[in-house]
Amino acid sequence: MFADRAKIYVRSGKGGDGHVSFRREKYVPAGGPDGGDGGKGGDVIFVVDDGLNTLIDFRNVRKYKAQDGEPGGKRNCRGKDGNDIVLKVPPGTVIKEAASGQVIVDMSGDNRQIVLLKGGRGGSGNQHYATSTMQAPTYAQPGRPAKELELLLELKVIADVGLVGLPNVGKSTFLARVTNAKPKIANYHFTTLNPNLGVVDLDGTKGFVIADIPGLIEGASEGIGLGHEFLRHIERTKVIIHIVDAAGTEGRDPIEDIYAINKELDAYNPDIAKRPQVIAANKIDVIFDRDDSPVNAIKAEFEPKGIPVYPISAVSGEGVRELLYHVNQMLEELGDEVTVFEQEFFPEQNVSIQNEPYTVEYDASSDEYVVEGPRVEKMLGYTNLDSEKGFAFFQNFLKTSGILEQLEALGISDGDTVRIYGHSFDYYK
Repeated sequence: MFADRAKIYVRSGKGGDGHVSFRREKYVPAGGPDGGDGGKGGDVIFVVDDGLNTLIDFRNVRKYKAQDGEPGGKRNCRGKDGNDIVLKVPPGTVIKEAASGQVIVDMSGDNRQIVLLKGGRGGSGNQHYATSTMQAPTYAQPGRPAKELELLLELKVIADVGLVGLPNVGKSTFLARVTNAKPKIANYHFTTLNPNLGVVDLDGTKGFVIADIPGLIEGASEGIGLGHEFLRHIERTKVIIHIVDAAGTEGRDPIEDIYAINKELDAYNPDIAKRPQVIAANKIDVIFDRDDSPVNAIKAEFEPKGIPVYPISAVSGEGVRELLYHVNQMLEELGDEVTVFEQEFFPEQNVSIQNEPYTVEYDASSDEYVVEGPRVEKMLGYTNLDSEKGFAFFQNFLKTSGILEQLEALGISDGDTVRIYGHSFDYYK
């Protein structure tokens, strides 16, 4: 079964809590703190698997949770890290935040693997909180919380060329002739119920990938019929071959058909409607008067608009070779870059921590400025400081939350050290 959409819930692992314990050995009457650190929670990782071409597995299982980190133990024993959960998806899968529909990541191009949600860091054991004035701390840091998201997975196939047209215009027949695809073909509307992909091999070229999008009808962009379910699959295509029944075998006007489909493309996504298009005037094998062919009217209508028209017969193969070489030339001029959808939703920026408290103080004993509190701790747990974007986001958080303003009020100067839960930063304005 073909499935190109799925809604799932994912959760990373919670960090293990730090442990509170003290050395208890013979002849050591006042042993120091020896509570171990908690283990890190598991990550939620998405990986592209080229052997997959459907999201059907996510229809059967909808909840995915990484393992929590183990708590720390006595004698400085660190808790075990939680296992990651790795989810395999077909190339071309777009991962969105379900409520907003915004793109988190597009698993295309160079995006072969991504850590979508990082597991919570383990909490520090009480051994880390011993000072000259508090030699027996009874506090350990709790593990950072898990992160969760509801996701919408959408498969948008990766093809260079998309075939569009009303039902029964010969798209499946054309695809079967020019590629290695074997689509089911019958004279019924919506016989093709999932996109068919095929590779076109042309002598002297590297060829290209072509996708047959199931038959559209008027109103498809508004959800009428089945066409709207598959329009997403031409969002990556660089060139559109618009196949039309030039002979009008079902009593339709081919020019009106072309305008009707282009209207649906524009209503669904105006960017798609603006892409280079070539018209394949099909079924010329049943046109008996070539001198008074309806193809002439199609050319007169669309070629002045910059849309080339190629008369073809998908059944006999007449004109198909010329069409394919023209499309190949169009692709060469457009280049090899794959359409990859930009990130719109950043999980670490959507954490509800606005009402959590924090403190900003100067520690004279260490000559450091110390920033602490649940609000800061949670933000650190949600942010990957090892990445450039993550670090920039955290800097912006310090600014917008007023922390930098409070540091300046305490008299911080360039080069002074700021300590934030185990991280030390040099301050520069």
